[in-house]
Amino acid sequence: MSSYEALSNNSHHLLPLSFFNHNRPWMKRNAPLSLSSFFHSSFLTPSILKFPSLDSQSPPRSTVSCHPYQPTMPINLQAHAFAGNPLRTKNPKPETPNSINSALEILKNLILETTQEGFPPNLKVLPFQKGKPLAWTSASAASDSKPIWHLGWISLDDCKGILAKSGNALSENLLVFLGSEEDTAYWAIDVTDVVDGSGLDLGVNRFAFIELRTLMVATDWADSSSMGELAIAGHARALLEWHNISRFCGHCGAKTLPIDAGKRKQCLNEMCKKRTYPRIDPVVIMLVIDKENDRALLSRQSRFVPRMWSCLAGFIEPGESLEEAVRRETWEETGIEVGEVVYHSSQPWPVGPNSMPCQLMVGFFAYAKSFEIRVDKKELEDAQWHSRDDVKNASTFAEYDKAQRTAAVKVDQMCKGVEKGQNFNTDFSVESGELAPMFIPGPFAIAHHLISSWVNQIAPDCIELPSNLQH
Repeated sequence: MSSYEALSNNSHHLLPLSFFNHNRPWMKRNAPLSLSSFFHSSFLTPSILKFPSLDSQSPPRSTVSCHPYQPTMPINLQAHAFAGNPLRTKNPKPETPNSINSALEILKNLILETTQEGFPPNLKVLPFQKGKPLAWTSASAASDSKPIWHLGWISLDDCKGILAKSGNALSENLLVFLGSEEDTAYWAIDVTDVVDGSGLDLGVNRFAFIELRTLMVATDWADSSSMGELAIAGHARALLEWHNISRFCGHCGAKTLPIDAGKRKQCLNEMCKKRTYPRIDPVVIMLVIDKENDRALLSRQSRFVPRMWSCLAGFIEPGESLEEAVRRETWEETGIEVGEVVYHSSQPWPVGPNSMPCQLMVGFFAYAKSFEIRVDKKELEDAQWHSRDDVKNASTFAEYDKAQRTAAVKVDQMCKGVEKGQNFNTDFSVESGELAPMFIPGPFAIAHHLISSWVNQIAPDCIELPSNLQH
């Protein structure tokens, strides 16, 4: 995809071509923009969303204008963390060399140490331990010398060696297919039972298993390579954790076996043979808005770090529409009655509890019909109306920049074998060194974009869909 202009309220910023590069973006390293300047380019807080055609190589031909003072700006499909996985941008046909069937056949042959003519056996494996992907770090090419993390891809031979040390043999049922790029197939494997928590020392690079949430915070949002790697890691974790909780058939109780390169599982009971598919748990997340008084409803949970406020959210119940879930959850948790519900965007969220390998966060603006708050203390610690100015002050980007840098250093230390405790509650201070009275979740969360959209007076109905979606 070609480079587009992202316009801010004050000046024009040109995002580098590397941000939109889908040609193996997680393998290339281009000098990234600074995190603060990237936020202020308004890319992650778009004022008017415009979707270029999904198969287009040029910017949209027209614009949508809702308010004369608002800038126009295209939206990229990788705007949310964990979305825009570069390995999932295409779905090759079964007969093509880089399809899932071909990749599985190559894997089987390589495990058996046989060759297959016509297909270069280029294969990479991403190990996980207890839901943590293997990672390593390098120095940034930018002047700030901030460390950059990378996924710890290893060869199939290294994977065999790791398993052999614990007396285990590698089989295709232990790996899940992540996707392919040109002549390379990418797989993931869970080595929790065969590797201790100290990490792996393979060659010159020191590898460590890092929590995906830590990598999420440590990701430089201006770097398309890091964003792509984060999405790959999220996809892999969701698949592997689903395999861990679906070892037995929910219908008859017999054991299940991975099929189709780990994309599905099938019951081994010949009388059953029920197939199961990766689990996705849909969650509605909504910013409740008081139009008349120009304020938004934010809440706190007891598990939140001090001073953080966010949107309401809740799981969808069986037989319930998305809009009904928004209204029900808002009423149950705060006593606020909601009328109009407007869709904003969605985000995969593979960093929840292991019992829910991948939640799908579906974001909405919800417009309040009543305004008296009655907090359900079983669900929330507090909920309050906040003015637009107060929320805008809470979204100081310097805080997220500091948190990202702190997390990046922590990942670097872990990869080098330095264990240092890190209290992230203290990582959200403004540039003056004083604690901010409140803050909202960082740009890795859809809540941030819901809140930022409202702060910048973004009209969610000002969206132009590509022609192939206008049905």
